[in-house]
Amino acid sequence: MANGDIDILLVEDNPHEAELTIRSLKKHNLANNLHHSDNGEEALDFIFGRGQYEGRKVGAGLKVILLDLKLPKVDGLEVLKQIKADDRTKQIPVVVLTSSKEEQDIVASYKLGVNSYIVKPVQFESFAKAVADLGLYWMFHNQPPLL
Repeated sequence: MANGDIDILLVEDNPHEAELTIRSLKKHNLANNLHHSDNGEEALDFIFGRGQYEGRKVGAGLKVILLDLKLPKVDGLEVLKQIKADDRTKQIPVVVLTSSKEEQDIVASYKLGVNSYIVKPVQFESFAKAVADLGLYWMFHNQPPLL
């Protein structure tokens, strides 16, 4: 891992859901290089090396971004829009992991270039399995382009 690269960026404002996601990823040894942002503005600063992350290389090492839609400061759709609009970050897979089943959110996410849209299961065991499967797929099975 070069220069403290992060494999997974989790953008989730609900502390309980963030903890469950991280715990599930840890159980499968997928959380060693994870960064958690609890709002869209901080996530964008992290991705683009701004603010408190000044000097961080844009998108450094990110293999997947797990993105909630309902976020404080900057909502998830705006975060997705900025990631996919920038040539330096548009190749990073973004998975929306949200409780929203709203058709307008699903359509808007895909129009902006989301790689996958997953509605969070309500039951803990289902949620934990979904997160583990998601992490395993994007970390080990997905083949990104060489940049």
